[in-house]
Amino acid sequence: MKGMTSLAMFLAVSGWPTMMSVAADPAQLCRIEVVDKQNGWPVPLVRLHTTNDEVLVTDNAGVAAFGLPEFMGRETWLEVSGDGYELPKDGFGNRGVRFVPKPGGSLRIEVERKIIAKRLGRLTGAGLFAESQQFGQFKDWRESGVAGSDTVQMTEYKGRLFWTWGDTGVFNYPLGIFDTSSATTPLKPLKAFQPPVALAYDYFRNKAGGIRGVAPMAGPGPTWVSAYARLKDRNAKEHLVCMYAKIPEMLTPGELGLAEWSDADAKFVPILQIWKKSSAHPKPPELYPDGHPAFWKDGTGKEWLYFGGPPKFRCPATYEAWKNPAAWESVRQPDELEAADGSGKAAIAAGAIAWSGYRKRWVLIFQQKFGKPSAFGEIWYAEGKTPAGPWGKAVKVLSHENYTFYNPQIDFQLTPADSPVLLFEGTYTAEFADHAVKTPRYNYNQMLYRLDLDDPALAPAQLR
Repeated sequence: MKGMTSLAMFLAVSGWPTMMSVAADPAQLCRIEVVDKQNGWPVPLVRLHTTNDEVLVTDNAGVAAFGLPEFMGRETWLEVSGDGYELPKDGFGNRGVRFVPKPGGSLRIEVERKIIAKRLGRLTGAGLFAESQQFGQFKDWRESGVAGSDTVQMTEYKGRLFWTWGDTGVFNYPLGIFDTSSATTPLKPLKAFQPPVALAYDYFRNKAGGIRGVAPMAGPGPTWVSAYARLKDRNAKEHLVCMYAKIPEMLTPGELGLAEWSDADAKFVPILQIWKKSSAHPKPPELYPDGHPAFWKDGTGKEWLYFGGPPKFRCPATYEAWKNPAAWESVRQPDELEAADGSGKAAIAAGAIAWSGYRKRWVLIFQQKFGKPSAFGEIWYAEGKTPAGPWGKAVKVLSHENYTFYNPQIDFQLTPADSPVLLFEGTYTAEFADHAVKTPRYNYNQMLYRLDLDDPALAPAQLR
């Protein structure tokens, strides 16, 4: 560590995230920028393949740093692929560009967007701007220490947005946090709804500065958190609540319960066990809070809390009703929706709803089960007049060739209530795909997309 300052030495041994300088010399690199031909926006997550299977992937600023010495000064072919962003095919069916990479050179590639949703960028994980940083850009961006984050939940609480994620990968071990990582942000953390996206989370950390779990429930297996909401009790006191699941076996719960955030300890503490696996009760109950929340007042003025997308659970929107299973009600919902293009029905795997002040309708974003071309990577949009539906026909807004995009959440808190912009995110992962090759840096992380609700392509799904 010769030459390091005492502060740098402390940060290095403590595990606190730091911005390390990149060894590559920018003068020896060729800068490749990929942009949307329609609006000029940078396009993250575009893969650039050489003929010998080297792969570069654009970062949140749409940049890739080309430094492969064997190609420098030689005419080079790059296959371009981007899950919804593409170039026209040539006579052999290939989509790509030819160029001669040179040290200090540059290349701009304009791709056409073939999906309705616009990709804004990655929200979690490491190296959001790693390619751009090799050219001296985004020097002030600080790494969080997170490598991968699964399944987001988010709600407002005490003047901040509180975020949680499931199993979380860190630098020193794969999926090193199994009991729910968490962070807060300001109420409006994005300055603009276009790339490059740079959402800085304030993570809950341990004394050594490393990211820690916030749901250390007793018992074997990871702790997963869902049904994340802010509720007031009869005395108007705010409570941050959730449903927790202990997962002793792969994807199989062994215990379900309710938990509440402790401000004093900055963690969730269990307050009610709903179910625990036993010979007498081998399967979980059919009714319990799960999924993303939505609040709604009925015609009598009574406020309800719904969970899921489309929701299959509701209870009165009070802290007392939430923790009283006798107040819970089942909501009947369809398991599939008719596609607006006449292609059949789309089976619903998971989703989220939100009220759109712009559309004056409830909007639904859902992940299709066993869709095409990806089994679990097709995302659809639909509308309803109440949180319980009925739901109109659906339009596909996002597709993947062979990758999964699961547990989508509508980030309605990030935009004005009457905005035509709808933001949603989901977990981008090779899991459950057909032997998909994992995308470096992006795999097992949250991706953010934008829908413009005034886009004519959504009209077939919009209720009058």
